[in-house]
Amino acid sequence: MQTKTHLFSTTHPTPVGNLTLIASDQGLRAILWPRESPRRARIANRPERHPDHPILRRTAAQLDEYFAGTRTTFDIPLDLEGTRFQIAAWHALANIPYGTTMSYGQQAAALGIPTAARALGAANRANPVCIVLPCHRVIGADGSLTGFGGGLPTKAWLLDHEARVLMATIVSTPPWQHPQPMQPRLSMPVA
Repeated sequence: MQTKTHLFSTTHPTPVGNLTLIASDQGLRAILWPRESPRRARIANRPERHPDHPILRRTAAQLDEYFAGTRTTFDIPLDLEGTRFQIAAWHALANIPYGTTMSYGQQAAALGIPTAARALGAANRANPVCIVLPCHRVIGADGSLTGFGGGLPTKAWLLDHEARVLMATIVSTPPWQHPQPMQPRLSMPVA
């Protein structure tokens, strides 16, 4: 007889809405958008409300850092449930650099299965830990924003947020700290 994993939850306010965080003792299981059903993340039973659970507190703190512009990657233990293909696709999302995007085809090629773009789209759609595994960084081949569990306006906001953070980092470095290239001196023969 298989026992069910005990799950814990809390709600965390963010600039993109109140997110429901769900974790087991092994790791983060889901980040749900407002009004999103836990069933989408394969959670059948209601988790126990426990805002002080260590994984939930760590997740909330790292999300706060992300939204403050001081965190570009996450180091939260994950407890994902899905097919082997889905889990591989979700882990591959963590390799998309902050502030960049890639198409589903590029993601498929990076996984070594270039003909699986549509299957990766379906797997990304089922990603239970949005933002931490950044499916918002995957776009259409033509550069368009495509489906996203939090809605396309939220996807655009997240991409704009990352671009603003990167731009602020570039702009905040004073120009005198950038080495100026030296102009070579051309020698001319004297006649």
